[in-house]
Amino acid sequence: MRALWYEKVGPAAEVLVTGEVPTPAPQAGEVLVRVSASGVNPVDVKLRNGLRPVPPGERVVPHFDGAGTIEAVGAGIGADRIGERVWVYEAQWQRMSGTAAEYVSLPAHLAITLPDAADFAGAACLGIPAMTAHRCVFADGPVSGQTVLVTGGGGAVSGYAIQFAKLGGAKVVATVSSPAKAEVAKVAGADEMVNYTSDDVAARVMEMTADAGVERIVEVALGANFATTAGVLANNGVVAAYASDAEPEPALPFRALLYKNAALRHVLVFGMPESAKAEAIADITRWLADGSLRNAVGQRFPLDQAAKAHEAVEEGSLGNVVVEIGT
Repeated sequence: MRALWYEKVGPAAEVLVTGEVPTPAPQAGEVLVRVSASGVNPVDVKLRNGLRPVPPGERVVPHFDGAGTIEAVGAGIGADRIGERVWVYEAQWQRMSGTAAEYVSLPAHLAITLPDAADFAGAACLGIPAMTAHRCVFADGPVSGQTVLVTGGGGAVSGYAIQFAKLGGAKVVATVSSPAKAEVAKVAGADEMVNYTSDDVAARVMEMTADAGVERIVEVALGANFATTAGVLANNGVVAAYASDAEPEPALPFRALLYKNAALRHVLVFGMPESAKAEAIADITRWLADGSLRNAVGQRFPLDQAAKAHEAVEEGSLGNVVVEIGT
């Protein structure tokens, strides 16, 4: 089968290789998926750049997320799953082979039935971004009637967070850095946008909420935004953070958050409780089936241009980046 891989970490154009590798066989409890589309996430780029070294003599077929059709099953999995359209997540978690190939074999529970109305390219974007967003929005209970602040509203996780919060009955305020990203947030359903490069975010959010503040924050830049967080979070509010790249070891404004009885939740999709994953999958499936959920596919690349796909993610491409592999 054709696949993308790297044997050492480094810049995409220097280490990513496309070629032929053996097609995997599904082991007991696994399904073999013919991949139509592979989603590229920031974690894929970080791993290829050196977040985790490649063991000597090994090669990594990257990407955790994807979508396609089950073509074979291993022992213990019903043959009735053959031919099923699926989206997959965590394909490369604690494994060397992800979805950047014509086939991927993975545990059957990681292949989720894809409603007929959903296309493969959009479904390839679901795993990390959508499941992270679902946990951030709903981990601490319903959001109906609340105001949710989603930072970095033009991103992949934030786009789903905006949609989920709106589907959950919340008002959504999103921070953005440009008119283009404001449009992305607006399309996702944000009620209000604040440009954090030109506006006083705390003042604008408090104005929008009549000084009540926000009950929830879905946070992409925890450390960099702590000052704003302390200013806009309502009493007993929750901050659900999934990234803090600018300040990976931030100093906690303990006293400011203490006097608001604030809760700080860290969200890493791979370590989410299985019950939380099941809840996310159930909601995502329902919303895909009834047409409520929009998958924001941005740039698309063929497999032999996967290095450009990685570079697009590094450059902050609007919309999810997808590598299209088959039909």
